[in-house]
Amino acid sequence: MSGLGAAFAWTILSESEAFASAEPRVLSLGGAVTEIVYALDEEDRLVARDTTSSWPPEATELPDVGYLRALSPEGVLSVGPDLILAEEGAGPPEVVDILRAADVAFVSVPDGYTPESVIAKIELVGAALGVEAKSEALAAETRAALADATAQALAHDGQAKRVLFVMSAQGGRIMAAGSGTAAEGIITLAGGENALSGFEGYKPVSDEAIAAAAPDVVLMMDRGGDHSVTDAALFASPALRTTPAARQGRVLRMDGLKLLGFGPRTAEAVTELSAALYGN
Repeated sequence: MSGLGAAFAWTILSESEAFASAEPRVLSLGGAVTEIVYALDEEDRLVARDTTSSWPPEATELPDVGYLRALSPEGVLSVGPDLILAEEGAGPPEVVDILRAADVAFVSVPDGYTPESVIAKIELVGAALGVEAKSEALAAETRAALADATAQALAHDGQAKRVLFVMSAQGGRIMAAGSGTAAEGIITLAGGENALSGFEGYKPVSDEAIAAAAPDVVLMMDRGGDHSVTDAALFASPALRTTPAARQGRVLRMDGLKLLGFGPRTAEAVTELSAALYGN
């Protein structure tokens, strides 16, 4: 087990031993965690999932207990889980406290935005489900895929593209990704450079700061409905219309869970983003 996975393994060993001979009713909270359960071929144990768990498509047929960060104890416990696998950040905290106090095993899966963190998630979920042999095989396959994808991404010619990840642009106000984010992590793995690094997390950014960042490319999640924005509307904003990205009309849209989930499909995301940035 990798160093990161081992660091957290002690938190779930007792649970995995208890479930080794009996298959618990599992509730998965977090898109990447749910993807891992499916990749381990353990989806028959799932009784429900959260709203962010949208892949694979058949996961959406499971009962939905709500958004990962806005859960209610009644909604979660109504599906009768024996084991809750929760991505770090599930909440609110007071709900997690109630769930931990209930007669239900609760395993928190740490987040992270590196290849090592993806492997650690796989190992931890596999240990919690008592399927270590399966998780070792999936971890090895994923580790190799990530190594190949990142090596190819970093082999591009020329200067790294400056990428601005826009979380939302509602009302002309741009919320973008700073340091310590999944967006920055995937941009870096794909051979790019986060255009904004003077703050942490996802925050509204001034027009002046975006213009000064001079992004070559704007990266967004592929979203519809009220959250969608056209390229024309995006580049009409004062913040972006003078940037190199606007002059070249460069906007990339990718599936949000694949792009930011740091789960089993991360190698695919690296390859797709790198190809879009550099044509490699």
